[in-house]
Amino acid sequence: MRMILAVAAVLYSASAFAQTERPPMVGDKPLVQVKPKGAKEAVAAPKGKPQSIAVRLQTCLEIDDGTKDRLNCYDAVIPPAPKPKPAKAKGYADCRFFKEEDERLACFNGFAESIPKLPRN
Repeated sequence: MRMILAVAAVLYSASAFAQTERPPMVGDKPLVQVKPKGAKEAVAAPKGKPQSIAVRLQTCLEIDDGTKDRLNCYDAVIPPAPKPKPAKAKGYADCRFFKEEDERLACFNGFAESIPKLPRN
């Protein structure tokens, strides 16, 4: 009888924790990150006056670092063209040649952060 009560108590408390309104967290960030609506479209197809590549790369910096969304943003600006053994990147356009996503993201981040802040149109 005690075993049945112990199992019931564990299952009841587990179901109570599962029904919280707060999303599961990893550290101080939610486990699943939802990008704002229109975030990718604003970079891929700017409305009105066309933006420079530098401004679009800086716009990608506003997305949380280390996420697939930021890499997708960069890839929308400069489509990837991976090579088996790319040379060291001398400019932001060379980042597209990296096959590994982490390397490509780090490369784009480095160049995008080094661009002086430009006014948005």
